[in-house]
Formats: sequence, structure tokens, C-alpha cells
Amino acid sequence: MATVKRSPLRRDIKKEDTWDLSPLFKDDKAWDAAYRKLDKQIAGFEKFRGKLGSSAKTLRDCYAFEIEFDKLAETMRSYAFLKSSEDVANSTYQGMVARYTHLATHAMEAASFIAPEIQAIPKKKMDAFLKDPVLKDYRYALEKLLRYRPHILSEPEEMVLAMQGEVAGTASKVFGQLNDADLKFGFVTDEKGRKVELTHGSLITFYESPKRTVRKEAFHKFYDAYEAHSNTLAATLSSSVLNDVYHARVRHYPSVREASLFHDKVPVAVYDNLIKAVHANLKTVYRYLEVRRKALKIKDVHIYDCYVPLAHLGKSGMPYAKAADSVCAALAPLGDGYCKALHEGLVRGRWVDRYENQGKRSGAFSAGGYSGPPYILMNYKDDVIDSAFTLAHEAGHSMHTYYSVRNQPYQYYDYTIFVAEVASTFNELLLGKYLFDHAKDKKMRAFLINRELDEIRNTLVRQTMFAEFEHITHAITENGEPLTIERIRHEYRGLLERYFGPEFCLDEQLTLEGLRIPHFYNAFYVYKYATGISAAVALSERVLNGGAKEREAYLSFLKGGGSKFPLELLRDAGVDMEKPGPVATAMKRFARLVDELEELL
Repeated sequence: MATVKRSPLRRDIKKEDTWDLSPLFKDDKAWDAAYRKLDKQIAGFEKFRGKLGSSAKTLRDCYAFEIEFDKLAETMRSYAFLKSSEDVANSTYQGMVARYTHLATHAMEAASFIAPEIQAIPKKKMDAFLKDPVLKDYRYALEKLLRYRPHILSEPEEMVLAMQGEVAGTASKVFGQLNDADLKFGFVTDEKGRKVELTHGSLITFYESPKRTVRKEAFHKFYDAYEAHSNTLAATLSSSVLNDVYHARVRHYPSVREASLFHDKVPVAVYDNLIKAVHANLKTVYRYLEVRRKALKIKDVHIYDCYVPLAHLGKSGMPYAKAADSVCAALAPLGDGYCKALHEGLVRGRWVDRYENQGKRSGAFSAGGYSGPPYILMNYKDDVIDSAFTLAHEAGHSMHTYYSVRNQPYQYYDYTIFVAEVASTFNELLLGKYLFDHAKDKKMRAFLINRELDEIRNTLVRQTMFAEFEHITHAITENGEPLTIERIRHEYRGLLERYFGPEFCLDEQLTLEGLRIPHFYNAFYVYKYATGISAAVALSERVLNGGAKEREAYLSFLKGGGSKFPLELLRDAGVDMEKPGPVATAMKRFARLVDELEELL
């Protein structure tokens, strides 16, 4: 009888390999008590209704009440979410999440008057409030809110827009159902002769196959499904873009792009400089593709040849304990304080739920809050080297939260997506350098360089291409032109030709790639991946090549949390994203790595 290997049950995982959630709540009964307490507090919002413009003190008291409410609510949400992540089939904790969601919705309704009332306070009176010392701890939060004044409509108009909320998301919902549920891609014969189902998740596995016929079959079968539904997918994307344009115009923004960048106070120059800087360095990308072609010993390069590793390590991994030690050793340039806190959390402090068990949420994440440790969920594989990089990545998020919580009040500790990926990618870069410096053979060094090259190409170059596509499609619609399937394919082909170069073998089906990217239904989001890795590369080189001043500037960035707009936080750390320098630095690093890889291969 063949032995079937299954993941262990939750109860069979060693206690020291799981996270300790007692700093949030001692047990489920304590959570229930907090639920009842918070439920009663919801009525407390009503005492502030209609009074926020009466005095600065009243406004301060309302903010203070809301913050204390939110602190407890966040702790409850964290506990319920983390417990449910241990086993997604556990009905007790799924029910706890549902109960919290119901309570949170009720609280949002009760507090919904706060922002409109603040917006309605006359400017002269609000200016006087902002000068009052009683509001000093909330001044930045108020200023951020008041920036939206020119884009707030009358109460009846806001009500009409709110009523359209669910309808506005229809295009995204239709795309999601078609893309995730209805599209079927068939089966692919893998390198071992097995018929394996082709899915969104397994596509990258097939692309990494050393056998080219496997990669090619996966590509064509995958895009055959999109070809068969291309008109429907073009219609959903066009509808989503039309909705973006409508909402930007209704709220008096010059364009959808400016509306999307407004929240983070990011000038369009940042977006444009990103695209220009990548364009200026595309010849290096072409050169990397040529290195790939030679290493794979193929006549020409197709998209399905761009993901297979050029150096195979086989089953070369790193046990969790060694990975934790290596991550902390790699981050030594950040000082003893950073490394001691991280090592304690990863090894003895039980921040990390380390290994897979039956029913556990897949993937990995950092889920830190203002109360309790900055927890990390892993499904760590001792025999997969990428697990160590995932640990470093999530540890970067967690240490960002760790420092922010200890240096900011609740209202300013949470940081935006624009800076969130900087700390995590920074950690991955330092781990890669540490492992490279300690690698004992050429194959490991080649693997690590290849890995970083693909990370930069996929995160910086590819996401910039996506960002340019978003800009083009929205500009077409804003100019009153139809976004047809023919126009989409034409524009996307032009981008593919530019970003992959004249020697790249462009399969016609690849012009449909723009129809399968879920992020395009969240307008002007993807550029943040590209700016994030650019900032991380620049900061990592600054810290590694600098001294105490550069280290403290980076740690101050982590401590800053959300106390400033993201560009200000990064500028204080030593990186100005309004200039092309950081992106150019990342592309120069890419060029150096191409040289090193070519020598090793």
C-alpha cells in the first residue's frame, strides 16, 4: 500500500511552532467579554452628533472616543482573523469573524456622521480649531481629511453616489466570477508524463518546468481560454474604466490618475518618472533575455521561457531555525536593537505560526496591530529555499509595525501600501546578499542572482508596463474613445514590443494579458509595487554602503509609521521618489546582476 502524506492536524503541531495570541486575549471568553463591551460603546458616538463644530475640545473628545473604540475593535478583529486562519474550516472562529464584521458595520453606521460634520465646519472656524493646542495630536489627521473638501459633494449628491456603491463594483464582480470560477484551462502533461490540471496557481509551476514543451503547452492552453472570452473580458475592463472616469469627474478631479494618487499626495511626476526611468534602461532587460536564451540553449525567447530558473538547486532548503538565524544575521547592518527584537520574536517570542496544518490558511502574511506582537503566518517548507525569503519578507512588515507602534500614537501608526512593501523587500535584498556572500558554490550564487533579477524584472519592469497600460486605457476613455478588444490588443502589443525588445518572440495570444490582471479593477494601484522595490533597492544600498547616519535614517522611516505622507517618509530616509534616481539605481543594480550572472553561467 502506498503511503499518503497528509498535513498534520492543528492539535499535533508543537506549541512552540505556533503563535501565542494571549497578548490579544487570554481566551475566547475574554474575546466575548470584549465584544459585549464594545457593542455597548457604539451608542457613545451619538453624543457627538451635531456638536463637532461647537469647539476644538468637543472635536478632540470625539477623536479620542473613536480611537479608544477602534483600538479595542482592531484587537478583536486580529484575534478572530488569526484564530480563523489556523483552520479555515473551524466554524467557531468563522462565526467569530462574522460576529465582529456585524458589530463593525453597526459601528461604522453610528460613526458615519463624523467625517461629513468635520467637512462642514466653516474654513475660518476650522483654521482656528487647528491652532488650538487641544487638537495638536490630531492635527495631521484633520489636515488629511480636509484635503478632500474640494471633492466632497452636497449631502443629496453624496447619498446618490453611496447608493451606487454596489452597482459600481459590477464589472469587477463579473470579471472575478469569469476569471476565478468559470474559466477552465484543461490539463497539461508535465515533465514526468502526468496529466496535471492547469489553473491560475499552477501556471507558474508549468512555466518553471525545465521541459520547454510543457511550458509552451501551458501558455497556449491558458490563453486559449482568454481568447474564447476576449470580447466579454474587454467589455468588463472597459466598463470598469468608464466607472473610474465617471467618479473622477463627478468629484472634480482632473483625471482618474490624479484622483487615485490624491490619497497618498503623490504627484503625477512620480508616475511619469517611473515610466521614463524604466524606458531608459530597457536595453538591459533585452540583454538579460539574451542571457536567458543562451543559458536555455534555445533559438528564440517566448514569454513561457522567462520564468524557468537558470540554475537548479534541487531539494536545497533551510530549516526554520537556521532561516531565522540567517535572516537576523543578514539584517545586522540595522543594529543590535533591530536584530535582537526580531530574533526573539521569530524564535522564542512566538510571533510566528510556522508550519502547515490541515485547514490552515495558505500563503504567508504579517498581521501586526497596535496591541500584541506583529504576528506572522507561514507555511514554512524546510526543503524550499524560497521559504527563507518569505520569512524575511514578512519579518520586514512585522518590524515596520514593531517600530511604528513603539513610536507613534494609534492614529498615526498604520502605514500606507505605498511604503508597506519597502521594508519587506529591503529585508529580502539583505538576505540575498548575505546568502550570496556565504554561498559555497557557483550554482547557489547563480541561483541567488537569477532570483533577484527575476524579482526586479517582475516587480519593477513588468508592473511599470502594467502602470503604463492603465494610463493609456484611462486616457483613451477620458478622450471619449471606445476601449474595444481591438484597441486593447493594439495598445498592449505596443507595450510588449517596447518592454521585451526586438528579439523577443511575441505570441499573438500574449496581447490578451491585459485582460487577465485583477489589479486593473483597482485603478492605478500596480505602480506602487514598482516604486516600492525601487525605494527598497536604493535604501538597501544606502544602508549597506553607509554608516550610523544611514542606518538611523532607515530606522526612523520604520518608526514614522503613517505620521507623514509616504513621499515625505521616504525622503527623510534618504530616497526622493519625485526624482528618477531611485528607479535608475534599481535598474543599475539589475545591469550589474546581469553581468555577474553571465559570468557565472
